[in-house]
Amino acid sequence: MSRRADRRQLLKSAALAGAGFWIAGSAAPAASRSANEKLNVGVIGSGGRGHANTDGVVGPNEQNARENLVALCDTNQNVLESRAKQFPKAKRYTDWRKLLEQKDVDAVIVSTPDHHHALASVAAMKLGKHVYCEKPVAHSVYEARVVQDTYKEMKGKVATQMGTQIHATPNYRRVVELIQSGAIGAVREAHVWCDREGFSPDKKWPADKPEVPKNANWDLWLGPAPERPYHPRYFGGCMIWEQWWDYGNGCIGDMGSHLIDLPFWALRLRQPLTVEAEGANRSDEFYPQWLIVRWEHPATKRRPALKLTWYDGGKKPPSPPGHDLKQWGIGVLFEGEKGKLLADYGQCILLPEDQFKDFKYTGKPIPPSLGHYEEWIHACKTGAPTLCNFDYSGMLVEHNLLGTVAFRVGKKLTWEPKSMKAVDCPEADKFIRREYRKGWEI
Repeated sequence: MSRRADRRQLLKSAALAGAGFWIAGSAAPAASRSANEKLNVGVIGSGGRGHANTDGVVGPNEQNARENLVALCDTNQNVLESRAKQFPKAKRYTDWRKLLEQKDVDAVIVSTPDHHHALASVAAMKLGKHVYCEKPVAHSVYEARVVQDTYKEMKGKVATQMGTQIHATPNYRRVVELIQSGAIGAVREAHVWCDREGFSPDKKWPADKPEVPKNANWDLWLGPAPERPYHPRYFGGCMIWEQWWDYGNGCIGDMGSHLIDLPFWALRLRQPLTVEAEGANRSDEFYPQWLIVRWEHPATKRRPALKLTWYDGGKKPPSPPGHDLKQWGIGVLFEGEKGKLLADYGQCILLPEDQFKDFKYTGKPIPPSLGHYEEWIHACKTGAPTLCNFDYSGMLVEHNLLGTVAFRVGKKLTWEPKSMKAVDCPEADKFIRREYRKGWEI
């Protein structure tokens, strides 16, 4: 047995033993059978969301760490030095490919800009490392499929989770219970929105070419993205760089992962039949100021055919009586044969309210989550499932990013999932599968 396999069995044995289980024939010594056995974690992208995710998985510093942080990676030297003050024993890297070569790393947290997500996640999984990846788990439809396929190949060997923290909250579970129990009847339409706006139509790539700061490695930050001169305009958090097609997919890539997650889960969605989109402006450089995407999903044994619509940039569906959706910055509206359900992260309202004032859910509740990060940690140590594993979340992201493909080609697409082709639309191919710089292929 390899050292990695031996350590994984030890972690699994320790966690299950701590929970009152015993693994017959385990090679782990009795003294090690403790629920306190820690994972060795590497962080890829240590600032921003990486900082928050590290706090969620490991803890704020080495002295108060729930798991062992053994490696840090960031293309910004200042970020690395800052994080090293909290975790001085962790090895430091500017290239995540080098971090993955560190033998004692059991699991990685991927919190880079979107264009690195799938590459780092797939490479880690192939090396047998558990992966927590910030949303969205991929930057293209093709990448989302590769993430799913790699996870399926490694299933039972690695635990995965995409950073959709809201999936673990009680409110989302209550919505899923109500929809799946038929509280509002068969759902034929669902609407999802987020007020966040993209760039104005006059936005352009910067023309000037300032020097790269000494603390930054621009080449490694670009990674698989097209060669382009450095400019500080690409930075300032995810709501900046994600607007440029080279690095992200705007609001639907980001917030769609949280919000479309709810109907995707509640209605048990997978591949759509068709997708079409419209927006404020069509550019090869950046995401539109507003976007509307419409998917058609086939009927199944559990539900009728469904029309799902996404809105951002201030666009919304018509307001239901008594509720002005202008007051809802984000939301999901399910339209059923017996009523409607209006929800966001913390609210769940059955409509019309007079009709449902005495309604009580009597079905089987979805068990509460251990916690979004805790689910993943538990899965790494025991092999237990995670709800946002890369099969589920990879399909969600593939579905969402088809909307950006439809917008960029300006046509309604008929989707053929097996071949990963839009029927009779070869111009969509370059948006389904992007080109990579040499040495950065997935």
